[in-house]
Amino acid sequence: MAIAATISLSLALQTRRFSVAGAAPFRSTPSLHFDCLLSNLSLKNPSFRVSASSMSIGTPDKISTTSFLDRRESGFVHFVKYHGLGNDFILVDNRDSTEPRITPEQAVKLCDRNFGVGADGVIFAMPGTNGTDYTMRIFNSDGSEPEMCGNGVRCFARFIAELENLHGKQSFTVYTGAGLIVPEIQDDGKVKVDMGEPILKASDVPTKLRANKDQSVVKSDLNVDGVIWNVTCVSMGNPHCVTFGTKGSQNLTVDELNLAAVGPKFEHHEMFPARTNTEFVEVFSSSHLKMRVWERGAGATLACGTGACAVVVAAVLEGRAGRSCTVDLPGGTLEIEWREEDNHVYMTGPAEVVFYGSVPL
Repeated sequence: MAIAATISLSLALQTRRFSVAGAAPFRSTPSLHFDCLLSNLSLKNPSFRVSASSMSIGTPDKISTTSFLDRRESGFVHFVKYHGLGNDFILVDNRDSTEPRITPEQAVKLCDRNFGVGADGVIFAMPGTNGTDYTMRIFNSDGSEPEMCGNGVRCFARFIAELENLHGKQSFTVYTGAGLIVPEIQDDGKVKVDMGEPILKASDVPTKLRANKDQSVVKSDLNVDGVIWNVTCVSMGNPHCVTFGTKGSQNLTVDELNLAAVGPKFEHHEMFPARTNTEFVEVFSSSHLKMRVWERGAGATLACGTGACAVVVAAVLEGRAGRSCTVDLPGGTLEIEWREEDNHVYMTGPAEVVFYGSVPL
């Protein structure tokens, strides 16, 4: 079965950054709007050929995102691709059903960066559950389903605002596999998310490592192929193993880390029965951290919102940082605060449109 895809991009020629088609700040910026037919792109046997059916230069005002998102052709899935600090997702309007419109197997194909759309995961905007405004579900690029995704929920919030034609400061409740999440779109377009309370009880993270501080695992020894790492385990609704370095070592320099070699060994370690996300952290100051992440089910990504939250919690528990930190990730920066008064973790960062597309399944 061949796949035809229609893609609309708003390309600022001077900065080469993608933006929302029709967004006010870019109304005077030239854009490239094109519809392309991707023929012979099969989910079962991908081969790639592109022929442009039309191409024109115009302003973003000529691209109607509302009419695009309202399309309901039978057999087609219309999507918007977003990214949060380079952690990218295919967003699907699934508000008319409690079942995802795309199977995990199809999600794997769509996330393929050579033969598909290319993404770290597919996110579905679904009807609310248990009184919430919306439900968010995610399929990772390997087809697995995580409980939550911090960067993903920011993209989800911006997607909902576009679907519902919301403007200005907005907040709503979202049901996820990690429980209730409350994102709030700020006046500057960034999204602040109440990520809830971190889970520290070892059996709930989950990890088989023995608790060494109350019921938590804090700066504990983990043997990874004969190398002893100091790790702190935190769940933000999904499991995280946070390390600031090996036992007896000085501060970790994350840019020197061979992430592709060591990351999978943490993810599949026997001490993590549900596998784990792993964050490797460098401390610049008590309010400035830098991390690289190996995500469960996605591998090395440019950013992980729940991971950044877990990093700040771990840094506080180990006495390395305060409760409000700037966290540098390969894709950009997040502001994380672990408030003492309510024990909730708050994450603030950007979410941006990449392009609009359609695929028949």
